[in-house]
Amino acid sequence: MTSQERIETIFDGGVPDRVGIHDTAWGTTLERWRREGLPEGVAPLDYLGVNDIVKIGGDDSLRFPIQVLEEGEDYRVYVDNNGVTRKDLNPGGGWTPHWLDYTIKDRSTWEQHKYRLAYDDARLRENALDVYRHARQEGKYVMYSGHACFHPIWHWIGQVNEFIWMAEQPELIQEMFGAFAQLVIDIYEGYKGKGITFDGAFMADDMAYRNGTLFSNAMYREMVFPFHKRICDHMTADRLSVTLHSDGDIREFIPMVIEAGFRGLHPLEAKVGLDVGELKRDYGDRLGLHGNIDVRALATTKETIEEEIRNKLTAAKQGGGYIYHSDHSVPDDVSFENYTFAIEMVKKYGSYDPIPG
Repeated sequence: MTSQERIETIFDGGVPDRVGIHDTAWGTTLERWRREGLPEGVAPLDYLGVNDIVKIGGDDSLRFPIQVLEEGEDYRVYVDNNGVTRKDLNPGGGWTPHWLDYTIKDRSTWEQHKYRLAYDDARLRENALDVYRHARQEGKYVMYSGHACFHPIWHWIGQVNEFIWMAEQPELIQEMFGAFAQLVIDIYEGYKGKGITFDGAFMADDMAYRNGTLFSNAMYREMVFPFHKRICDHMTADRLSVTLHSDGDIREFIPMVIEAGFRGLHPLEAKVGLDVGELKRDYGDRLGLHGNIDVRALATTKETIEEEIRNKLTAAKQGGGYIYHSDHSVPDDVSFENYTFAIEMVKKYGSYDPIPG
């Protein structure tokens, strides 16, 4: 099977030749892996010959001009492309952002700046057509990649402000959600106008954390669901299978997520108690499951790695419907040797041929 055929089979409810494989890693992880043998300019799964999915996204920011206000060896203070003043710290191992101030503070400033969400072709990735053509030559499954409506808004106004406004100014927040959802659709249509035909869509919208969802079922139904459904309806009209990415314990929302039109769920964080076997039992006939391999196991021994992958894949692959992915991006405590071994185990236990030995 080609990658495109494999992932299409998974979302169509069939059984492929093996589980799908796709993953992401921190920038510092890639730096480590290059020191340990991964060639420059090659993605890990491409190097290992198993990457099934290529994602193409666009610029969905408010497009404020970036302004550096102060910079030191291990920090920088700047205004980002959403008009947020940030102080990013790098004590070693990557940048950690801290949000200091926001340009959009109320309805008045929203009205002043909402024009910034207008679509034009400059929002499209410059090399998108080349990436697309190369992916097609290699038989990859091509996904339109973007955000949905909830998570991006906290990068405009702050997470606490978003929660307060959802309770106290729901009309304003829904206006923002709607404007953003329309931009997501406009970027997708822009790519179609350039001759890119997607196989699926991947929409990121973090709505949960360690202990559960970030807001109530009632708020999801009233405030977020309509815009998730708008995005899914638009994509599924073109026969795309739409995957939702949400970190954290998203279980409370899953029935409504399915109702909104999502056909896949990612990354199924093991660290918050999600278990792909339970999700397979409860939702495997309605959702493609994408992830759940605990990154903490990948940093340990080969015996532990094999156990993690054997147990998860044995449950997840039954009847099809599963794509391998770490339960979040792979951190830099995972060696390239361990990761290479993990992928070998995915090929071994994720095959639909009899498992050798």
